Amino acid sequence: MPNQSQLLPHVRSAATAVALAAALTGLAACSGGSGAADRRQDSSADQLAADPLTAVRAAADITGRTGSAHAATELVTESGEKKAAFTGVGGYDYVRRIGRLEVAVPPGAATTGKIVEVVLPGIVYLQNSGAKVPAGKWVKLDVRQLPDGNLVSSGATDPAGAAGALRGAQKAELVGAETVGGVALKHYRGTLDLAKAAEATGGRGADGLRMAAQTFTVKEVPYDAWLDQQGRLHKVVEVFTFAGVAGSKEAKDQVRVTSTTSLSDFGKPVDAAEPAAGDIYSMNPTEPPK
Repeated sequence: MPNQSQLLPHVRSAATAVALAAALTGLAACSGGSGAADRRQDSSADQLAADPLTAVRAAADITGRTGSAHAATELVTESGEKKAAFTGVGGYDYVRRIGRLEVAVPPGAATTGKIVEVVLPGIVYLQNSGAKVPAGKWVKLDVRQLPDGNLVSSGATDPAGAAGALRGAQKAELVGAETVGGVALKHYRGTLDLAKAAEATGGRGADGLRMAAQTFTVKEVPYDAWLDQQGRLHKVVEVFTFAGVAGSKEAKDQVRVTSTTSLSDFGKPVDAAEPAAGDIYSMNPTEPPK
């Protein structure tokens, strides 16, 4: 995944962040917060709103009321002439507020095989992160330790964060109608504000959105979203931009990250569990792994 020491240069102080850095390569909630329980209702009455902005903003909550969804992710980073793509598969359980992704890394990564990611509101666990941890062990990170809030730095935008960002939609227009996999979808396009998305999400589920809002250099985040007649999110593409050189506003120093999350099999059980305490690798917070 994108080398955190290049991707987000000012994250070097915490050993846990350094551990994540070692996992990454190459280029320089729908979990809600405390109100999530109130959003978990019978989804049978949900339907797509006629107003585009209302439809997009409601997509995260409506999708969450399905109980679960399986996900496919793609994250493409571009910096100058460098480009790398990361793909993942997994899912998110909106009732238990936990998700799991397996992310394939491109050639040249600091690790081989797949990085396994378990996400909860405000927390991410990484296995096979290439962070000099014992085989089979996990690294635990609080997303507040990561300037991007884990929206891009682990090679995927988790399904909760990708959908939750739409709560901050500021502009939305109906682009057209498409049929994908036999499902009739409406295609919307606009921009979103991650800080407003964090406000609308609340609780620990907002931590990642809030951190990313402070770090990303383009505040009006472009998005495309595809919703079904029930208002559920089937696909979202979000484009994030940050400075590859800390503090720089020069165009040549900007890194563009295009994150695509596709959701399917709504309501189908998702296999995701928090790692056992004995499987967590603890690092000295004052020293990076050797």
